[in-house]
Amino acid sequence: MNEAKAPAGMPETMKALVVRGPGDYRLEEIPVPACGGDDVVIKVMASGICGSDIKCWHGSPYIWGGAGRGKYIQEPVVAGHEFFGKVVAVGPAAAKKHGVALGDYVVPEQIVPCGVCRLCRTGAYNICQQHDIFGFIKDRAEGGFAEYARLPIKSRIHKFPEGFDLDVAAYIEPLGCAIHAVERANVQFADVVAVAGLGPVGLGMLQACVLKNPKEVIAIDLQDKRLGLAREYGATVCLNPAKQDVEAEVDRLTDGYGCDVYIHASGNPKGVLQGLRVIRKGGRYVEYSVFSEDVTADWSMIGDGKEIDIIGGHLSPWDCYASAIRFLHDGRMNAARLITHRLPLDQWLDGFKMVEKGSESIKVLLIP
Repeated sequence: MNEAKAPAGMPETMKALVVRGPGDYRLEEIPVPACGGDDVVIKVMASGICGSDIKCWHGSPYIWGGAGRGKYIQEPVVAGHEFFGKVVAVGPAAAKKHGVALGDYVVPEQIVPCGVCRLCRTGAYNICQQHDIFGFIKDRAEGGFAEYARLPIKSRIHKFPEGFDLDVAAYIEPLGCAIHAVERANVQFADVVAVAGLGPVGLGMLQACVLKNPKEVIAIDLQDKRLGLAREYGATVCLNPAKQDVEAEVDRLTDGYGCDVYIHASGNPKGVLQGLRVIRKGGRYVEYSVFSEDVTADWSMIGDGKEIDIIGGHLSPWDCYASAIRFLHDGRMNAARLITHRLPLDQWLDGFKMVEKGSESIKVLLIP
């Protein structure tokens, strides 16, 4: 963590949620980050709790290493990657690059791309080889579960337009991810599209699908309250796998062919198997989950059985953040009802448990 002197006129220390190890998260008093000539420092207004935060908290091998995986996180580090704030300090080089000034409200993309690896140089910065994501990499990408955050020069920063509803600004990151998934699916007018897993990202995916105006948008989730929201957002069919035979219903809707597109965001292995069953031959399957366990499936169904296109999705590159801001600002997408809880930073544990349980919340924000 940056321990240089805080910008003039700002406090020397701040509260921050620091990751020390699996299950070892601590609310600490740490130095306010310094602002160099290449930096932007923001006063964090709100930061959303992501499902990946819960997996990190529980020591997922995907983040901490093990089970054949290398370690990703570099701790100790301030957690949180779904945040926005008000510019309170900006260096000359950063002001010139990002076009921001004191008092602007901004949101950084969750990744700080290196800009020099082969992936960055060919435009795929969302899968940058170095892959610094806020809240996971000590010093280079400290996160937003804190009163202040430093955005380094390689950050991708978006300024909110005048009049933007800041109550929904912390939803830009998950909505950007949702938009990227739908773009990856290449939704067409004649498509029957199924979205499985109606968390914050899944409900964003559903709204993005509706904007693409396909023939049918099928919402799939185990919670009837979330299915009700999906209906309000434009889903034409809502299915609860605990109460309905999803495969039979999709077959009925498609004359036995199956859906053209299946977008999975539940993080549950059962959702993968469901998708392989309900998608048509030659269909497009988009996976946008982070799983807490390995998934076992009949892989022959992908090739020999159905010749399915399996498409991965990660983060939200290029125009996804700008589109998310535009759609929320002009009313084509809605997030007010998705943000169900706002808690002070010192109640982070209550927030984490609420997100983990999932039955009472959709998007939970921490307010420093």
